[in-house]
Amino acid sequence: MTDKEIFSHIDHTQLKAVSTKADIDALCAEAEKYGTASVCIPPSYVKYVRESYPKMNICTVIGFPLGYNTTEVKVFETAQAIADGANEIDMVINLGMVKNGDFDSVTEEISALKKACGSHILKVIIETCYLTDEEKIRLCKCVTDGGADFIKTSTGFGTAGAKIEDIRLFKKHIGAGVKMKAAGGVKTRDDLEMFLAEGCERIGTSSAVKMMNSEAAENY
Repeated sequence: MTDKEIFSHIDHTQLKAVSTKADIDALCAEAEKYGTASVCIPPSYVKYVRESYPKMNICTVIGFPLGYNTTEVKVFETAQAIADGANEIDMVINLGMVKNGDFDSVTEEISALKKACGSHILKVIIETCYLTDEEKIRLCKCVTDGGADFIKTSTGFGTAGAKIEDIRLFKKHIGAGVKMKAAGGVKTRDDLEMFLAEGCERIGTSSAVKMMNSEAAENY
């Protein structure tokens, strides 16, 4: 794959708790230079980026990183992020619901956030590192039935990130039209190409530019 093709699938990410405006500006400058799919940033910076970079495709996170906010809070967060200028929402599911076997409530929460998103993209982070394969399969159905646009592996703040085995499992169990995003633990260009070749539409990473580090990228 060419550098340009790879960058077009990257959600260029800066979600550290200590992220500064300078960090966000640097992220946006790289996103513009390399043509990434989006920037993925904290909700508190969405309005700033929309005003400073009017054409930027902005992704932000909801219920991040633990996911145990109430549904009502997540819906409010989502509506606020959209009003501030976000184009895409990456929500974290309530893992307590999963461990309680309450998959109907997981589906209902996803559906509520998709309603709040309207025509905007909703990605659902299921945090695979804490799940059994059976739970992952059940969550593929929740994401599909809830009307989300993507299933996403990880926050990058859990005990492990994306694994190719989980992407292969998703492919077997997600519904038609649901796309896949890998995030966390993608460390090399080979990793990027592997996840894309397996069918991921997006990859979330803060280090795509460093990973690529090719002469072609430097000549953009």
